[in-house]
Amino acid sequence: MRDAVRKGASDFPTASLILTYTLSKALGISPLEIMQMPASLVVDLLYVHKNIEEFKADTMKKEMDKAKR
Repeated sequence: MRDAVRKGASDFPTASLILTYTLSKALGISPLEIMQMPASLVVDLLYVHKNIEEFKADTMKKEMDKAKR
């Protein structure tokens, strides 16, 4: 499981488990709720989550660069 998280899952069951865990933590809902959602909604929510996390990381990096000056 550790390798799957760090390097990417190589099989569907592991990828599905990681995706379910990630979204359930990000949205603060039960993994069962994720499993009951349509696949298209899960993909859309994961895309939104990814973009928000990238934005937060970029913002943090910019602020750290400002602090170094």
